[in-house]
Amino acid sequence: MSGKQPTSASSQPGDTPSTDTQWTGPTATRFETKAYSEYFDPCQEAANKSIRCLNRNGGDREMCSDFFQAYRDCKEQWTAARKEARRKSSWFG
Repeated sequence: MSGKQPTSASSQPGDTPSTDTQWTGPTATRFETKAYSEYFDPCQEAANKSIRCLNRNGGDREMCSDFFQAYRDCKEQWTAARKEARRKSSWFG
């Protein structure tokens, strides 16, 4: 990677990577109240932004590296939060 930053011409308003904790508030409530068999990914918005960026830039992954990193960060933080929640609710913990 050469460290190039996406230009503002290739970005759309509201399409910037977010590092917010997406698994709190309404997102956490939706996850906790979903049916047991229902799949829910709080990082889906970040994934969608990555795909839109690829489509916008003709598949140039380097132009979308910020979006990919935001998705990886979201997944890492969400996984850590879920592990912590399971640890706190453990019978043995």
